[in-house]
Amino acid sequence: MSYRFDTRAIHAGQADDPSTGAVTTPIYQTSTFRQTEPGVNNGFCYARTGHPTRAALEENLAALEGARHGLAFASGMAAIHTVLSLLSRGDHVISTRDLYGGAWRIFTKVFARFGIEFTFVDTTSPANIDAAIRPETKLLWLETPSNPLLHVTDIAKCSAIARANRITTVVDNTFATPVLQQPLALGADLVLHSTTKYINGHSDVLGGAVVTNDQGLYDELKFLQNAIGAVPGPQDCFLVLRGIKTLGLRMERHCSNAELVARWLLAHDLVRRVYYPGLVDEPGHAIARRQMARFGAIVSFELDTTLEETRAFTRRPHLWTLAESLGSVKSLFCHPATMTHASVEPEVRRNVGISDSLIRLSVGLEDVRDLIDDLEQAFARTVRRDAAAGEERVA
Repeated sequence: MSYRFDTRAIHAGQADDPSTGAVTTPIYQTSTFRQTEPGVNNGFCYARTGHPTRAALEENLAALEGARHGLAFASGMAAIHTVLSLLSRGDHVISTRDLYGGAWRIFTKVFARFGIEFTFVDTTSPANIDAAIRPETKLLWLETPSNPLLHVTDIAKCSAIARANRITTVVDNTFATPVLQQPLALGADLVLHSTTKYINGHSDVLGGAVVTNDQGLYDELKFLQNAIGAVPGPQDCFLVLRGIKTLGLRMERHCSNAELVARWLLAHDLVRRVYYPGLVDEPGHAIARRQMARFGAIVSFELDTTLEETRAFTRRPHLWTLAESLGSVKSLFCHPATMTHASVEPEVRRNVGISDSLIRLSVGLEDVRDLIDDLEQAFARTVRRDAAAGEERVA
């Protein structure tokens, strides 16, 4: 029987424990498993290779994305590393140009050293992808909505271009989550998540995931998962499974809060620009409306201030916590230029539109009226850019 999303989130891979009747997946705190004969076991031999708590999580993650296969990793970066390990010297990757700083770093500072070439383009225009394809292009790496500018890429169109050229399409679905967006159904070959974020949702675990319907890709990635060994422990798997049970409910509140915060920011005269695909005037709004159930809970905005005053602003909120990461029940915010994207060269940041006055909000589950009130009091003490050299005015 085919179950709907919230039912799959609670039940997929999580049958009641047959030995005890426990209704919650047990934490099998073991690193190895008894073998009845050399090479003969009950499906598990060593925890790096396979583990029952991890197996439950992997089955559940696959079900969330409507996939046949799921793989869990110790972090989102471990998942990225494993996917990139499909490549060989001389291979070429086309990537979204405004993407997570950690992905940029591993692309340009690690795998580029091994002879992998990367081209970064504005993937919101599929023509840019078409123009960047080479005979040696093996991966198309899409991040949509992108981090931190929330640019939206048409997954179906871009995946079709890749498929016609025998290129594997990878979609980082961390911002949207499988609640809001299903890239495999739109033509992607691999979907990647930092499960640290919304899928866990409580800022208490690191994790990553890759899901696919392609048996060949799964077999390769399963081999690499075991060979590289960046797998989550049973406690981490348990915590991610615990978070998944409320993912659908949480995303509804996250999105509702974010929509209200984005509209409030749009009307504020200290804000120069708001980035949120749920705003009707945003360039990617129509595509987001077509391929997403709702518009997500990340809102970025540019303050009309200097860098120094932007940094001062980050000390003023009380409810919003200045921190790396996102997707928590607790509202977080960051200054990408000095935090999540500090590893990206300043000229690259400027070229893709990540300004020094950009703030990224991860809108949590608090009462949205309190969140807006807190932003208001922080704005009230913030000095405008045009007041820096003359008379000081505040918003």
